[in-house]
Amino acid sequence: MAAVSERLKALGLELPEPPAPVALYRPARVVGSLCFTAGQLPFRAGRLLAEGRVGREVDVATAWEGARQAALNAMAAAAAAAGGVDRLAGVVQVVGYVQSAEDFHQQAEVLNGASSLFVELFGDAGGHVRSAVGVAALPLNAAVEVECIFALE
Repeated sequence: MAAVSERLKALGLELPEPPAPVALYRPARVVGSLCFTAGQLPFRAGRLLAEGRVGREVDVATAWEGARQAALNAMAAAAAAAGGVDRLAGVVQVVGYVQSAEDFHQQAEVLNGASSLFVELFGDAGGHVRSAVGVAALPLNAAVEVECIFALE
């Protein structure tokens, strides 16, 4: 299978600059053969793609795109910590948080935005364990937040 950087290019995607932390933490940290990311918000070009509660102010399709962008941001943070995107060998775990309206129950569908991206980029090595959690609020009123554990070459 081609390098992750080549697959990004083939999909017409660019790895963004790693987002700066919005509080006191590291965006990613390498421990042994794993890279852990902090929760990443759906920032693109300095603005949030999805703000508010999914099922109320944000529809599922917009939240799905937000989860995909947050996953790209997590990859960018991991690549910066690991020494390059091609050092990422696969995805071990994804935890996603969805700011949800009280009667919204499609968190798993929203997080498929992140999961599908990883399978497209890593093939079988992109298959991961995952939790999709509905929450009352997220930092900066983001609709979604994604954190990951990547396996390293």
